[in-house]
Amino acid sequence: MKVAVLAPCWFPVPPTGYGGIEWVVSLLADGLVEAGHEVTLFASGDSYTKAKLVAIHPVAPSAWIGRSFWELRHVLHCYERADEFDVINDHSGPFAASLGAAVSTPVVHTVHGPLDGEPGELYDQVARVAPDTGLISISMNQRKPRPDYNWIANCPNALDLSVYPFRPHRGEYLLFLGRMSPDKGAHRAVAVAMEAGLPLKIAGKAREPKEQEYFRQFVEPHLGHGIEWLGEVSHGEKVELLQDARATLFPIEWEEPFGLVMIESMACGTPVIATARGAVPEVIEHGRSGVIVEDYRIIPAALEVADKIDPMECRRYVEERFSPLRMVHDYVQAYTTARERAAV
Repeated sequence: MKVAVLAPCWFPVPPTGYGGIEWVVSLLADGLVEAGHEVTLFASGDSYTKAKLVAIHPVAPSAWIGRSFWELRHVLHCYERADEFDVINDHSGPFAASLGAAVSTPVVHTVHGPLDGEPGELYDQVARVAPDTGLISISMNQRKPRPDYNWIANCPNALDLSVYPFRPHRGEYLLFLGRMSPDKGAHRAVAVAMEAGLPLKIAGKAREPKEQEYFRQFVEPHLGHGIEWLGEVSHGEKVELLQDARATLFPIEWEEPFGLVMIESMACGTPVIATARGAVPEVIEHGRSGVIVEDYRIIPAALEVADKIDPMECRRYVEERFSPLRMVHDYVQAYTTARERAAV
């Protein structure tokens, strides 16, 4: 099958730091190649892939993130060549999903974000303009606000386990990984660490003005006395942090579509303690790979439960549920469904 994979243009594939979608796209494109498909990856020129790389931007335009000019040129560069492919799999966003109506090649769009509030209103318009664009969810919970869309598959994310080495070691500190946003809950992780009297390491993205303002108001005043800010870390640094943590905190207060950091932590042998929002119940098996709580204030008491979880069982759970082979198989089935529908 000739597959075009359209990545977001803002960060290289795979990313050097923050970039959950880019990690998934990298793993998918390489896995499709290994499965024998002819894959063209449309991404920035500083990307690295086993697929054929095509780029209109030699370097990822991270400084211009959100500017329509850069995204438009990137998406159109792929769609101009639509006739060369059997299917186009877009991961770049609703703009490219809506343009699926402009080409005869079947287009499937992976929805990586939430579908409530303003994003849902935008996708309502996409569904009206491009009703034949097949949508792929990354969790079943993600579909709840918009169950009647043209869903063709559910394809949970996966990990390249070779770059998340397992270490059966339990450290003393708590860990928070994620962008600086109230929904992600770094300030709640701080409150948990203070209540439990434990050190906390915080690493994440704080590039955009809203992220920086949140960090200044709700995180920075509490630094010191065991609360440590590490900023945006490399992949290698992130893995070491995960390997040596006592537990990874995931105190979200929004309908998180997936939450890649959860499987990253479990792959390294570190249990996750998460609030029961979004896809958390689909990603964590309570008592086996982590602990699910109804309220972040319960997390200090849940540490005792997390400490009893076998690190090897965390790793085994991820190997069973979130392998690259499973994800590639799911996507190939989605592509086949899209082609069959287009042929009718």
